[in-house]
Amino acid sequence: MQSVYLTWMISALALGVILLPVFKPPWAKLSLPPFVDFFRRYWVHILIVFAIYNAKDMLDQIDRLLMASTGLDMTPYVWAIEGNLVLWVQETFEADWLTTALTHFYVAGFMFVCYVSVFYFAYFDERWLADRVTLSIAWVYILAVPFYLFFNVRVTGETIPGMETLAYTLTPEIADWFRRIDPFTNGMPSLHIGIPFAVWLCLTRFDEDRRWNRYRYTIFAYTVLTAFTIIYLGIHWFVDIIGGMLIAGAAVSMADRTSNTWWKFFDERTMNARIVTLLTQPRQAWSWFRSRFARTVKQYRSPSSRETGHIAVVILIVVAAVITWDLTHRSLPAGGVEAPESAVVSDDWLVVRNQTEGTSLHVYDLTADAYEPIVLSVPEFDLNSSFTNQGDTLVVTNATSLLYYDLNAPENIVQIMPFEEHEHLLLCEQNDALVLAYTSGSVLRVTGLDGAEILQVEASEAIRSMTCAGSEIAYVTEDRPTDVNMVQIGVRGEVSYAINASAPIEEDDTLAEWGTPVDMENATVENIAFDREYLAVTVNVSATDRLVLYNRSTAGQWLASNPKFHVSDISLDHGILAWSVRDHYNPLKPQEKYLDWEIYFMELATNTSPQHITSDLKDQWSPLVSEHHLVYFQMDGEETTVQIHPWEPELRLYSSIVLQAGVLAAFVVVAWNMWQRQSERRLGRQP
Repeated sequence: MQSVYLTWMISALALGVILLPVFKPPWAKLSLPPFVDFFRRYWVHILIVFAIYNAKDMLDQIDRLLMASTGLDMTPYVWAIEGNLVLWVQETFEADWLTTALTHFYVAGFMFVCYVSVFYFAYFDERWLADRVTLSIAWVYILAVPFYLFFNVRVTGETIPGMETLAYTLTPEIADWFRRIDPFTNGMPSLHIGIPFAVWLCLTRFDEDRRWNRYRYTIFAYTVLTAFTIIYLGIHWFVDIIGGMLIAGAAVSMADRTSNTWWKFFDERTMNARIVTLLTQPRQAWSWFRSRFARTVKQYRSPSSRETGHIAVVILIVVAAVITWDLTHRSLPAGGVEAPESAVVSDDWLVVRNQTEGTSLHVYDLTADAYEPIVLSVPEFDLNSSFTNQGDTLVVTNATSLLYYDLNAPENIVQIMPFEEHEHLLLCEQNDALVLAYTSGSVLRVTGLDGAEILQVEASEAIRSMTCAGSEIAYVTEDRPTDVNMVQIGVRGEVSYAINASAPIEEDDTLAEWGTPVDMENATVENIAFDREYLAVTVNVSATDRLVLYNRSTAGQWLASNPKFHVSDISLDHGILAWSVRDHYNPLKPQEKYLDWEIYFMELATNTSPQHITSDLKDQWSPLVSEHHLVYFQMDGEETTVQIHPWEPELRLYSSIVLQAGVLAAFVVVAWNMWQRQSERRLGRQP
């Protein structure tokens, strides 16, 4: 993944140097010293561009979490406006050679424009243009951030049926690189249009003697070709291009307005002198800072409209930051559990097995304001005991007995009855009544809660895994490890689904290069989750465990996650499939940030691409889907917690207080600012 990125970057920088004689002003001469010296003279400009380009990774992590937490998806509205125009473009021009060429152009060309546009003006000491081009690029990115966070538009190739993300799937290495750096929801506005168009506008507006005409024409041609490229490759909509052009125009205007103020302080010529003064004469530097601070405080004690405008912007940023922080940190730990081992969830009840000072069960009402447990002391309960719940009914086993609890009053045992040894234990349904399903070797038994037998299935060999949804039970046997058998309580016969976890040969070749070859002949189903419409399974193929999604209505099946990366702990309910995965992990070149487990989920009704619930360096695993929450385990250092993530976004108390205070403060400051502006203009017109 790193090699392709470095290839693109080196190619872009090398091309910029090679084309320097082509784009230079007619009277300019090329020599070696400016190549070295321009870093000293323009290091702030270079730092700004590199910071902007590399800040996108952090922004994308926030965007992934916001998208998963809020579902702020504007794609349907954009699609309703445009229809399938972009699909027509792709189908009309699609060719393998064009896809390959435009994919490399898409990435390397963008790097060329971002870096070289500043490098050229810095090399020839065109400070007037360098100042405004650099700030224009910065303002394009700043103006795009609110759209990327709160106006999510998905790429066309993952939205329109028949449309393909040609660039993202060109090769497995390129596909992994794109998935790592792009959340696929930052469509509006297009930075691939916004930044080059802003550079072109800068040259049109500020290059008064047209010494850079040749470069300006090239940038315009690049922008036009890029517009076609991002449509053809299945990445952007036409509306995204318009949005990029609009923020480019706004960015150039903002750059012109802020250039003098910004570079008055951050001009490298004066910055270098200040740094020397700070290092050699710290007292003089402190004196300057103190006097500057005093003047600023004095200005804001008697503010003009300029200062109150600044205050209003600060309030807006603080409020937006609080909302963003709250929406990206919604998961809260379940209280009172110090060593969680396993958990089950149904409706709004969570039951966790805890191992601190013996083994106990902690029960949580997820509708309560605080996630504080009720601790159950189950007789003879240990790590070999089973437990499961359905709604507010909890079933627990010990060495000899089966115990029933009503979670509305868990302090009392509702019923105790003798129970045999078993491997799997589930609570299922029949005609809206709860029934018990369990296995013993190759026998699957279903009984009523009173012990009366309802169903008995003799499997060909031992049952290796089992789950149920409603009145249906799915299981896999040792002798048919890739077939999922389905029986329905009260209905004769069963259905068998043959699972195919094969992947494109390129993906298998990559796993073989990692020293983990795929063994499809000995593939086995490890986990099962299903509802009436979909069946999801993880399949071990020796190299990794793959996630396969099977549509029970159409009999179609496909890999729902990247086939190279290990998937485990699937959970499916209420139309949502969740799983844990170690994503982007290459055992030959491990990167620390990809060694941990993360939680993904997907809404099956919309068939959207998988989304992150977590994105950090902590291990998260065993997600459990309920109607209103997602529960998962998390390890931070040596501490393991059970995290509870609500599906519906809600602001916490401190956020509400900050937001209310922010609204009141904004009301006062904005009204004050408007009054000041009108008064200052009226006084300015008086003789």
